Amino acid sequence: MIKHKYKTLQGLLLGLCLWCVSTSIWAADVLTVAYLQLENDARYSYEQRFARYLTQPLGRPYAGAQVALAESKFHAMVAGARFELKRVSGKTDEDLVAAVKQQVAQGIHFIVLDAPAATVEKVAAATTDLEVILFNVSARADRLRQANCQAHLLHTLPNDSMLMDALAQYLVSRKWRRVLMLAGPKTEDQGLNVAFERAAKRYGITLTAKRVYELSNDPRKRDQNNIALLTNGDNYDVIFVADTEGEFARNVPYHSVQPKLVVGSEGLAPMAWHWAWERHGAPQLEKRFEDTAGRAMRDYDWAAWMAVKALAEAVQRTKSIDFSTVRDYLLSEDLVLDSFKGNRSSFRSWDRQLRQPILLGTHNWVVARAPLDGFLHQKNKLDTLGFDERESDCEF
Repeated sequence: MIKHKYKTLQGLLLGLCLWCVSTSIWAADVLTVAYLQLENDARYSYEQRFARYLTQPLGRPYAGAQVALAESKFHAMVAGARFELKRVSGKTDEDLVAAVKQQVAQGIHFIVLDAPAATVEKVAAATTDLEVILFNVSARADRLRQANCQAHLLHTLPNDSMLMDALAQYLVSRKWRRVLMLAGPKTEDQGLNVAFERAAKRYGITLTAKRVYELSNDPRKRDQNNIALLTNGDNYDVIFVADTEGEFARNVPYHSVQPKLVVGSEGLAPMAWHWAWERHGAPQLEKRFEDTAGRAMRDYDWAAWMAVKALAEAVQRTKSIDFSTVRDYLLSEDLVLDSFKGNRSSFRSWDRQLRQPILLGTHNWVVARAPLDGFLHQKNKLDTLGFDERESDCEF
C-alpha cells in the first residue's frame, strides 16, 4: 500500500515537472531562424533528383535545418528561449534581397540561405548594412570566400578548393600523380577546373592533358563528347572529371580507352557528407535525417543542419539570444563545433568558411577522410584544405 502511494506520488511529481518545463518553454523568448530559398531552383529539378548523380542534392536541404532544430531545443532553454524555423521563398534574386530586409525588420537576424552562387553573391552584397548573419548552405563557389566575400556571410558548405585539396591529398597518398583532366564548359565547371588545377600545383600533381568536353547532340561537336577520343593518347594514372551537373561525368567510368579510375564528379568524389560514413556518431545523425526526409543526407542537407547547430551552440554557450552577443561568439575562436566527421570545426576568421574534414566516397562507401596523415599545418591541420590565411584574397 505504501509502495503504491509512493509510485503515485512519484508520477504526480514527474507530471508536474514536465508541465513546468513545457510551460516555461512556451513562455520563453523566441529565436526565429529564417530559411530562405529560391523558387524553381534548377538544382532541385525532378530530372536532377531522379538521376541521383554522385555529388548532387536529392532534395531541398530544409530537412537538415529541421533535424538540427529538433536536436537543439534544450540548447535554447539555457538562455530561457526556444527556437523556431520559418521558411521563406522568392522567385528572383530581388525577391530574396527584399525577404532578408523584411525578416530583419521583423526581428529575425539569422538566415539559412539556400540559393545558387550568383544569387548568394547578390543577396550578401545588398545586405551588408543590416544586422544579419547569412549561412550559405548550398553554394560552393570559391569567389564567395575570396574576392566577393562578405563579413556577414558564413559558409557551412565546403568550397571547391577545399574539396579539390582533399582529392589531391588522396591522389598523392596513393602515388597517382599523373592526371588526365576532363574540364567542364559551364561557369560552375570552370570554378571546379581552376580549383583542381590549383590543388594539383599545390600538391605536385602533373596534368598530362586538359581537354574540354561539351555534352551536346550537335554532330559538329562529337569530338568534344566522345569519351574514347577524349581519353586517348596520354599516359595517366587517373581521369579527373569536372562536371557540376553530373550528366557527362556518369558516362566516363568503363568508357575510357585505358582502364583507369575516375575521380572528381564521378567515381571517387570529395564530399561534405556521405550516408555511409560510420564513425563519430554519423549513423545516428543519418538515421534522424532519413526519418525526417525519407531519403539519404547529402552535402547541402548536412550544411543546413550544421548552420542551425552552430547557432544553437552559440546560444547555449553565451546563454543569450541577443544578436550581437551570438554573432560575436559565432565568429570567435571560442566556437568549437562537432561536425560528426571527427575533427572539431570552427569558422575561419579570414573568410568565414567553416573548416571541416572532407569525406572521399563512391556511390556506396567512404574510402578516406581528409586531411590525410602526413599533410601538416603549423596551426590547424584542417587548414590544409582550401584557402589558408596567407592565401586569402578576402577583405572585409
